[in-house]
Amino acid sequence: MPKVAFIGAGSTVFTKNLIGDLLGFPALRETTRFALMDIDPERLRTSEIVAHRVAEAVGAPAHVEATTDRRAALDGADYVVTTMQVGGYRPATVVDFEVPKRYGLRQTIADTLGVGGIMRGVRTIPVLLDVCRDIEELCPDALLLQYVNPMVMNCWAIAEATSVRTVGLCHSVQHTARQLANDLGVPPEELDYVCAGINHVAFYLRLEHRGDDLYPRLRRVLDEGRVPEWNRVRYELFRHFGAFVTESSEHFAEYCPWFIKDGRPDLIERFNVPLDEYLRRCEEQIDGWHELRERLERGEGVEVRPSAEYGGRIVNAIETGEPFTFNGNVPNRDSAGERLIDDFAAEAVVEVPCVAGADGVTPQRIGSLPPHLAALIRTNLNVHELTVRAVLDRNREHVHHAAMLDPHTAAELSLEEIRSLVDELLDAHGELVRL
Repeated sequence: MPKVAFIGAGSTVFTKNLIGDLLGFPALRETTRFALMDIDPERLRTSEIVAHRVAEAVGAPAHVEATTDRRAALDGADYVVTTMQVGGYRPATVVDFEVPKRYGLRQTIADTLGVGGIMRGVRTIPVLLDVCRDIEELCPDALLLQYVNPMVMNCWAIAEATSVRTVGLCHSVQHTARQLANDLGVPPEELDYVCAGINHVAFYLRLEHRGDDLYPRLRRVLDEGRVPEWNRVRYELFRHFGAFVTESSEHFAEYCPWFIKDGRPDLIERFNVPLDEYLRRCEEQIDGWHELRERLERGEGVEVRPSAEYGGRIVNAIETGEPFTFNGNVPNRDSAGERLIDDFAAEAVVEVPCVAGADGVTPQRIGSLPPHLAALIRTNLNVHELTVRAVLDRNREHVHHAAMLDPHTAAELSLEEIRSLVDELLDAHGELVRL
């Protein structure tokens, strides 16, 4: 009877989708227990109601407990799902946008790289390590399904500082594959690909349909002017680098120095870069959560359909022994200590094909990437590594170094401006920063 603990269960829609996925498998429907934990009692209560409504919708028993006590939720868990946003939308996320904006530094999502991603990593890593220390004590054999951004930083710190079995999960690979299939007029389920790199900067090294290379057809999308309006950044990168990157255009625009520049509104317009996009989405999600709660209070049910998330399929594969292949974020080494991607350090966290089954999660070796793709990824890995070092070594200077080497921040600000900006952000986040 597997127990799945959700830490940050107040992310109600995600909790709903993953519980629906888990209960959709016959082997898991009758026996899976759910422990929902969140520090916000109101959001926790809503997620608890949603969990019961999901169980009702699929005709499964509702083995659900809800608690604000993290240790109680983790006790005896077989799987742990992390989905928290440390500091919340206000003030933490808003601060990550508003303070840089005063320096002329604009962002779109600010949860993975850039100065906003660095600050989120500094806030989040200590909390995840607290969770992992509880896991080591209360459920040492559990598998941590880690969904919290910044993915590379978080998983890197967990792997280095704890003994917890972890795989970082994101939906960028499978979502982008579906988008490319749509652009090419190919059924998504017939797309065959190998994708590797790091989270949000992984590339489709092979992209085929029934044995045919799809990259020539993808180039025709460029040549014929059929690039979707919302996806201009990634297609521009494809034009110059020859491979398609996984993360969305609004995300990728802030991982590099080419698309967002103060005083260059022509670039923003040409590539349709949505500045402050994450703030808009957060406001929409907050409104959506209130609407969901009102519907639940009226006694309405919930719609349950399979999501594109990997978590439920991984649990089913491990519990039944039926293999499931997916892209996961893991340390860059296999069980023999060999590097999965030759171009990066063994302690780095990479996103590679993995197979889940009775023996757990087994990452697959890739070898070397094309040198220009590896070089682009290294510019991001530098920032991830320095942020991890800042937190694990309690070295405030490395936060400055991470920002100074961040591709977008460095393209916009001087060294002195970056130092001042970082200090202002660290002070604004106060007790959320443990350095």
